[in-house]
Amino acid sequence: MLGALSDLDLRLIRVFLAVADAGGVTVAQTILNVNQPTISTQLSTLETRLGFRLCERGRSGFWLTEKGERFREQCRRLLSAVDEFSAEARNMDRKLVGTLRIGLIGHTPISQNARISDAIARFRQRDEAVRFAISVRSPGELEEHLLSGAIQIAVGYFWHRVPTLDYTPLFTERQLAFCGRGHPLFARAGGVKPEEVAGFEWAWRSYPLPEAQLPVMPGRITAQADNMEAVSLLILSGYHLGYLPEHFAAPYVAQGLLAALNPAKLSYEVPFHMVTQKEGRRHPIIAAFVEDLQVAHAGNG
Repeated sequence: MLGALSDLDLRLIRVFLAVADAGGVTVAQTILNVNQPTISTQLSTLETRLGFRLCERGRSGFWLTEKGERFREQCRRLLSAVDEFSAEARNMDRKLVGTLRIGLIGHTPISQNARISDAIARFRQRDEAVRFAISVRSPGELEEHLLSGAIQIAVGYFWHRVPTLDYTPLFTERQLAFCGRGHPLFARAGGVKPEEVAGFEWAWRSYPLPEAQLPVMPGRITAQADNMEAVSLLILSGYHLGYLPEHFAAPYVAQGLLAALNPAKLSYEVPFHMVTQKEGRRHPIIAAFVEDLQVAHAGNG
């Protein structure tokens, strides 16, 4: 087993991660610029040092063992800590040093992404040496990653509240009911009465929508999806009605593929929040970016 880590161990760990992420030695040799026999030798050396097999490799293919999968995650955490330590050591004279991990929900309005970009620009004006790590996840995954510490700030739609997290409203997104070009209601879209839509087949979200307080609730939900791309495909088929963010549907509407049923009566607003751990536990980097994000939104109405 590994005792005290050496520079050799760190090099071998980086080789292992490159191979694991590439899905095999053959692909990894191009990334590492090292020939295949050398990589295989390095993997064998690491396995000997550890005392267990990390991966199966050969003519039958490449896959990580159960211990190899667990070791890969440990390696990620180790190298992340090493990189962060190195950054802090190089930038001891800076006020804010470290990594800021931000999670976003996909397909937010362009105007809102611009505000996040504005917040990043504001943050970069500070006395800092911070590495940004931004990922896109579902709302449930964002909350899980916040609780585990994998991310520090999330921006998205969250339908329930976790007591240990702070939820700060940022903006709202308008959702409209749409039909596809092949649907019987398409020719009358724009003025369809709410009572007319209940009997048709609907595509609905697989998670709760407490904001969807509609005059008529769908009576025939025959399809479910956990993201708007999937919902849009169902609506575009011409067989399902469904709700989509107005900005997301706009390109399809412009091409004559989708039409809003009744924007005045068949719509609802979804609040988007910035979510962090409770304020008392905030790191100075997090506090600074939260401030910049709030200023960016306040400045844009």
